[in-house]
Amino acid sequence: MPFVNIKVTGGAEAPTAEQKAELISGVTELLQRVLNKNPATTVVLIEELSTDNWGIGGESVTVRRRKQ
Repeated sequence: MPFVNIKVTGGAEAPTAEQKAELISGVTELLQRVLNKNPATTVVLIEELSTDNWGIGGESVTVRRRKQ
């Protein structure tokens, strides 16, 4: 049973329900096509993280976005 965990930032730039559905469908299809995995047992989890809890280059994403 494949388990895929996708992490994205939440808030204003969070993916829509439609985008999440497309990610789940697309990842499931990719695992079936490339690895011959059974779609019925493929699990895809999408986690939305606060930009305060995600850092790049020593700064939170919140701080980096404010600077842009």
